[in-house]
Amino acid sequence: MWSGKKETARRIVYGALEVIKEKTGNPNPLEVFDAALRNTSPLTEVRSKRIGGANYQVPREVRPDRRLALAMRWIRLAARGKKGSPMHLKLAEELIAASKNEGIAVKKKEDTHKMAESNKAFAHFTW
Repeated sequence: MWSGKKETARRIVYGALEVIKEKTGNPNPLEVFDAALRNTSPLTEVRSKRIGGANYQVPREVRPDRRLALAMRWIRLAARGKKGSPMHLKLAEELIAASKNEGIAVKKKEDTHKMAESNKAFAHFTW
């Protein structure tokens, strides 16, 4: 939602759910939405921590509420990043792709996991 335009945001989301229903043939588009959120939710992330004049990327587990917020944010940003069609179509495409473990938001999750895996050596620098 930009500038408090709740009705515009609502129209986009409901329009995307209608498009999902048509494209997938699934009578319940919320199943696709739930699958997309599950597939884009990160389990670990890296947080920067300053120790002795050096910054280390320390891998951490993501809290469930933040996990959901990150998944929604990444799906929204991936849909906004596409060009050339109305927002409800872009959002529907990204949700369908994410439910199949594809798309930009899922790639963002995989990149986050790779970053956490490569910095596993700094895991002992916990808070």
